[in-house]
Amino acid sequence: MPPHPRPAPTARPAEALVSFVAPASLEADQYRGLRHLLERLHRDADLRVIAVTSPGPGDGKTVTALNVAGSLAQSTEARVLVIDADLHRPSVGEYLRIDQPRSSGLVEAIVNEECDLDQAARRVDALNISVVLAGEYHEGAYELLNSPRLESLLNGARQRFDYVIIDTPPLLPLPDCRLIGRWVDGFLVVVAAHRTPRKAVAEALNLLDPAKVIGTVFNGDDRPLARYASYYSYYAAETSPRPRQQPWWRRAFKDRPNRSTTNHSQ
Repeated sequence: MPPHPRPAPTARPAEALVSFVAPASLEADQYRGLRHLLERLHRDADLRVIAVTSPGPGDGKTVTALNVAGSLAQSTEARVLVIDADLHRPSVGEYLRIDQPRSSGLVEAIVNEECDLDQAARRVDALNISVVLAGEYHEGAYELLNSPRLESLLNGARQRFDYVIIDTPPLLPLPDCRLIGRWVDGFLVVVAAHRTPRKAVAEALNLLDPAKVIGTVFNGDDRPLARYASYYSYYAAETSPRPRQQPWWRRAFKDRPNRSTTNHSQ
């Protein structure tokens, strides 16, 4: 990949992307908490490729992925790439207000070996990130994401960037995220507090390699600390496993109320 992917014009990103549009806000501070975790794992374990997913649609995974990327990109030295791998419902370009042809994205880079990431990536200088959109919708999403070509592309991105943030499809409706999971270093799992059933969260987490689950992000958490800081908080994975204990996410969700809400943030 060349040092500078082709620039992409962009308008002001969506208001939900607080790491870009309101970096001094309390909401953006919460994403800096995730940034601190990822920077530590990058330094200690060379973590670079992070998938952001959720149990189902509407939990806020795309907004979280982009805000995490924006928080990391606040370091001018950080090389950050965002990949929209949700081939069924891509929305990264919509949130970033990137106007570019969909015919040059991840799909094309997988299908056509002559179209690699240097052609698919767009540099957004104003945001200090590079972006690979999903590309033209392809009915064979499973076969595309199961291709060794994707592994090759991600390995190339790993060499070129400090952080590769992948917005993946939700875990329960589709197998796509599990395919991508073979080639990522870690997962952030986004949950809509009081909306996503605990059973769905447990089922989703059980589909992942526990060693790769970095943390669970709660959108819409109304606990006192969350109200003070933001509508967002997270549980981080334990760095030192303890024998004969439940997985950290089972303890985190123990006795939490299972309520519903009308919040439908994407």
